[in-house]
Amino acid sequence: MDRRQQKTRKAIVQAFRKLLTRKRYDRITVQNILDEANVGRSTFYAHFETKDVLLEALCSELFYHFWDNEQCPYVGGMDDLESQLCHALYHLKEERQDLAGILLSDSGELFMTYFKQHLYGIFEQHVSRFQTNVPTDFLLNHLAVSFCEAVRWWLKQEMHTPPERIVQYFTEVAIQFE
Repeated sequence: MDRRQQKTRKAIVQAFRKLLTRKRYDRITVQNILDEANVGRSTFYAHFETKDVLLEALCSELFYHFWDNEQCPYVGGMDDLESQLCHALYHLKEERQDLAGILLSDSGELFMTYFKQHLYGIFEQHVSRFQTNVPTDFLLNHLAVSFCEAVRWWLKQEMHTPPERIVQYFTEVAIQFE
């Protein structure tokens, strides 16, 4: 993709992000996105087949880098669960204006669904650390949902508590390690 295409794609995604802070996802039309991004319909469809594909791309962009960083600028490393969770919280805090607005908006549940999927994968990498007699998929779902709710609480508290403390709260309440 050349720079012009990258710039156009970025404008579409940014327009969509902005709209999501003001309107519910199901009330946003492709025309709203076109108007906000100042692009034509054919340009939009050259980048995204549908609004749903745009949503998926946005979620992937927002959440994938939370977990994919080899070098974590926020914590000592990404080799343990606590560091990975803390890293994600720092990303949320860094992008708080944009991301917190989306996550707490009427469309926030859509984003939490994607966030849960990514969390499920992170917890799955560390599942051997958990002592439990419940089915693995139940445990992973429980952990992902619980952490999402911890994040939602933290966002509503305007992120005053440091990420390390939130992870500590979560691990104390939700996790029993060997």
